[in-house]
Amino acid sequence: MGYKVKVQRVDRGKTKSFYINFPAALAEAGEINKGEEMEWVIQDKDTYILKRIKKASI
Repeated sequence: MGYKVKVQRVDRGKTKSFYINFPAALAEAGEINKGEEMEWVIQDKDTYILKRIKKASI
C-alpha cells in the first residue's frame, strides 16, 4: 500500500524550496524519531529512496 503526498514549492525572494510531508503512519512503521538524519538517494528520475543515516538517540 502506498501513501500519496503532494510536493509543495515555497518561493522566498531569490530562493525556492520544495517540501514533502511525511505521513505519520510511515514514520511510525519505520520507527523514525524526531531529529533523525535522513538522506535522499536518486535511483532514477521516478524513484527516490529515503535512507536513514544514523538513528537519533532519544
